Amino acid sequence: MVQEKSSAEITHYFDWAATSPADGDILRTSLEKTLDAFGNPSSVHAAGQKAKKLLEEARTSCAKSLGVEPGQLIFTSGGTESDHIPLLSVLTKPAKGKILVSAIEHPALREECAMLARLGYTVEQISPDKNGFVQPAALAEKITSDTQFVTVMAVNNETGCIQDIQAIADAITAASAGKRKPHFHVDCVQAAGKIPLDITHKGIDSAAFSAHKICGPRGIGLLYLAKPLQSFLVGGGQEQNIRSGTENVFGALAFAGCLNRYFIKKSDDKTFTSQKQWTGDFVKALAQIKGASLVPSCRIDQVFADKFSPYVVQAAFKGIPGKVMVRALDAKGFCISTGSACSAKKQSHPILQAMGLSRDIQDTAVRFSFGPLTSEQGMQDLLAAVQDVCKTFA
Repeated sequence: MVQEKSSAEITHYFDWAATSPADGDILRTSLEKTLDAFGNPSSVHAAGQKAKKLLEEARTSCAKSLGVEPGQLIFTSGGTESDHIPLLSVLTKPAKGKILVSAIEHPALREECAMLARLGYTVEQISPDKNGFVQPAALAEKITSDTQFVTVMAVNNETGCIQDIQAIADAITAASAGKRKPHFHVDCVQAAGKIPLDITHKGIDSAAFSAHKICGPRGIGLLYLAKPLQSFLVGGGQEQNIRSGTENVFGALAFAGCLNRYFIKKSDDKTFTSQKQWTGDFVKALAQIKGASLVPSCRIDQVFADKFSPYVVQAAFKGIPGKVMVRALDAKGFCISTGSACSAKKQSHPILQAMGLSRDIQDTAVRFSFGPLTSEQGMQDLLAAVQDVCKTFA
C-alpha cells in the first residue's frame, strides 16, 4: 500500500495547494468502517447510532489534533462552506454593518464578500504591504462601531505568506474596546498540516479547514467555532443546527485520520523542519536563475525565512508566461500551477494586484507547492527541469 506513494507521479507533483494526493491507507480504512456502519447518524435505531458513534469518534479525534473541544467543531462539505457559514451569519442580524476582508483572501471569501456588498453591506478590503502581509495596525484603523465581520487567512494560497493571526486578533480586540467586537474568521485551509498552528488564541472566533489539502478526500471540511453562532442556512438541524444535511461519516473519519497523521503542532516537527531546509535551498537556487524573481522578492531574505510557509513558493520568470511554464513542465512530467485553481479560469491575479506587483510579474508568475509526500530528490528534479525550461527560452 505504501509503495504507491513513491511513484514518479507523486514525486513530481508540486500542486499540493490545489489538492493533495490522497492517503490511500486512511481512505480505505475509513471506507471499510462506513460500509459496515451504513445507517443515517440522525436515526435513532441501532444502525443509525452505529454511524453516529463513528461520527463522534471522528469529531473527538479532530478536536484532539486541533487542540479544541469536540463541541467546537462542525463538519462541512469543504473549505468554502466552512468560510461561508460564519460569513453569512451576518445575514441573521437586523442591521447591515461593515465587513472587513483582506485583499489577499481566497475567492471563497473575496467573492462572497462582493456578493454581500451587492446586498447593501459595506465591504472594505484591507490591503497588504508590498510583501503580502496584512499589518494588524492597518486593519485596526478600519474597525468602527458597526463592523460585524473581519476575515484574514492564515497562509496565503499563492505566495505562502504567513499572517500573524494572533496579533491581528489582539488588534481587533483592542480596537473594539468599549464596543461590540466583530467576529474574526481565519481561513486555515493552507495552514493545517503546513505550519505549526494554534487556533485557540482569544479573539479568533472561527476557522476553516479542508481535508483534500492534507491527503484527505474531497468534499469534507471542518469549521471551528469558539462559541456557537446563528447560521443563515437551516434545515434538518444536524451539526448543532449550524450545518444541516446528512453527515459525511466516511469523510469525517478520513479527515480525522489525516489530521492525526499530518497536522503540525510544533516548529520542531521532523517533516516541517526537513521541508524548511529543502525549500530554503530551492528558493536560493531559483534566485540564481537568470530572469527569475521570487514573489514577493523578500522571500530570498533570511530575515523573512519564518514568515513564509515552506510548502508554497511563488516565482516569476521574465519572458516566460506562467501558462507556458506550466505546460513546459507538464511535458517533462511535473505538475505546478499559475496560482489558485479556483481563479485559473478567470485569468486574474487579484492577490498579486493587491501587492502592487507589475503586470509582467503577474503574467509570468507560477506557484510551486509541496506536501508531506514531497521528497528532497523530487525538488531537485523540479529545479533541474525549471532551469532547463529557462535555458530553452533564454
